Amino acid sequence: MPEVIPPMLAAAGPLPPGDGWAFEFKYDGVRAVSYVDGGRVRVLSRNSNDVTATYPELGVLGDLLGDRAAILDGEIVALDPGDRPSFAKLAARMHVARPTSALLHTVPVVYYVFDLLWLDGTALLDEPYDRRRHLLAGLGLDAPTVRTPPYFTGVDGAAILRAAELGGLEGVVAKRRNGPYRPGRRSADSWTKVPLIRTQEVLVLGWKAGEGRRAGTIGSLLLGVLDEAGTPRFAGHVGTGFTDVMLHQLTDQLAAIARGTPPVSGVPREFARHAHWVEPVLVGEVAFRNWTPDGRMRHPSWRGLRPDRTPAEARRQPAPTVPAPATVEGALATADGKWRVEVIQRDGLRSYRLLHADNVIDGLDLAAVEQLLGRAGVDLGDLVENNGGGDPTPRIGAA
Repeated sequence: MPEVIPPMLAAAGPLPPGDGWAFEFKYDGVRAVSYVDGGRVRVLSRNSNDVTATYPELGVLGDLLGDRAAILDGEIVALDPGDRPSFAKLAARMHVARPTSALLHTVPVVYYVFDLLWLDGTALLDEPYDRRRHLLAGLGLDAPTVRTPPYFTGVDGAAILRAAELGGLEGVVAKRRNGPYRPGRRSADSWTKVPLIRTQEVLVLGWKAGEGRRAGTIGSLLLGVLDEAGTPRFAGHVGTGFTDVMLHQLTDQLAAIARGTPPVSGVPREFARHAHWVEPVLVGEVAFRNWTPDGRMRHPSWRGLRPDRTPAEARRQPAPTVPAPATVEGALATADGKWRVEVIQRDGLRSYRLLHADNVIDGLDLAAVEQLLGRAGVDLGDLVENNGGGDPTPRIGAA
């Protein structure tokens, strides 16, 4: 068994077209590769740090695999009610080398295993995605703390992205079905991530003291990112999104890396005044709305430190691709108006959009529409034409 296989990485981009792609939900957690052999389990983070003791829940992999040996790739997440991943909750576990039983009970984690890299003496890196996923499904990795998440083929990625949005997930990852696993490589040609939440990895440059309820602790963090040339640039500040646990941990960590001068040039005076500077070695993550013309993040919210990232990875992410507008050609609806199917055109391609209450699922083909309606007890043949005005009229002909 190899000692280390660096995980393959996805590059941000638009949803890829065509039927050669599989789609997985993107979970908001920390990446982990697990090495299981003879009941023994070793878990490494994305940057190859041993986190086996940090997440003892993954020890169940040894029981699930028995006498089999495997290397598994996946994401460790903490869940809110409704199985919604919570990065803020996971932050309470990420910096604890050996969690107490109380912390394990308060913040349990689940390991979502989405790839199989090595099995019983055979390397699977050159096998296509479909083959690796088939073998992974055969392992039966299903327990309270370990799950094999679903993947979707033969569907429009936009429908899966919308389903992820409705489920409160972070987004979708598209993976080429005939593609191999390339350790440590990042390429949108093989794995493309399409996030619903716009996030950015940042360097912590310093901090400013809080006031009022936050007096005596951190009021805001001063942030930086690397530009295209790899030069650190000031990127604004963040003062929201912190939990009391985060503030306590940050206070101790920042005190240990204090310095007397700004680590980057060009910090505006209003931010530099009364600032406490630190060495730019801590990487964090923020959610934000967009970039201002002067290179600062608008309305950022702190999500937590990323010990699984290096400062070299805190590069400014490109703006997401804006999808082309869609034109509604026609619509069908149930007699009571509760279910509606729209025929849309986008970039010269026809697809269907299903609407029910506040839920919208886009990018469907007719078979998917029929399947979804059938699960709700609605027959596609009972829908009538309804283009938004007057009473519905009977539908004539096939959809």
